[in-house]
Amino acid sequence: MSKAFHFATVVSIALLALPLIASAADRDDDIARIDASRRVFHEVMQTPDHAIPHDLLESARCIAIIPGTLKFAFILGGNYGRGVATCRVGNGWSAPMFVALDGGSVGYQVGGSSTDIILLFMNDHALQSLLGDKFKMGADVSVAGGPVGRTASADTDVRMSAEILSYSRAKGLFAGVSLDGAVMQTDHSADAAMYGHDVSHRQILHGDVATPVAARGLVRELDQYPAKVQTSQAN
Repeated sequence: MSKAFHFATVVSIALLALPLIASAADRDDDIARIDASRRVFHEVMQTPDHAIPHDLLESARCIAIIPGTLKFAFILGGNYGRGVATCRVGNGWSAPMFVALDGGSVGYQVGGSSTDIILLFMNDHALQSLLGDKFKMGADVSVAGGPVGRTASADTDVRMSAEILSYSRAKGLFAGVSLDGAVMQTDHSADAAMYGHDVSHRQILHGDVATPVAARGLVRELDQYPAKVQTSQAN
């Protein structure tokens, strides 16, 4: 066998293996994103006086978590973050759908510090926006900075006026933040890496897809805040 033939064979095998390597790497990225989201939520809720009020969590239809630890990249002058979203199904939560958040001029990173974002989807219209492929906060659905603390939600009508409640954490400070103009969309490539190309984001959020082992820890964290009211699923 000639050296040229041997080299060509090795190159061919390497090229054939590239999609498999990329797929494995994407799945590893998915798992890291899920774990970072679980960690962010857990850390936030471990400080009750400065956390999301329990009654708001128990009333939320869906939740999205964008961990700043995944190092947002600057794209066309905006800030771009990747995270996960999950919705209530039956007595629990759906498998996580992967999402991307383009914040435009919101400014997730100030002075190089990364920021975690948590979004609560409070009604059916907000849920429908998440089931869509892409939506703009403040335009397609109303958004407001959410209250924090044990009793904050009882002292404000923000739950009645906003369809999405938004929070941020930077440098240890957790508080409501305005995300008007931010665009959220489904991260199809990440969904495909975790669930396969034949699974849609609607199937994921409707609970038609089994929760992967990597996401069970996140679901357990969320299960500590059971639904306060009967939630309805989108068609």
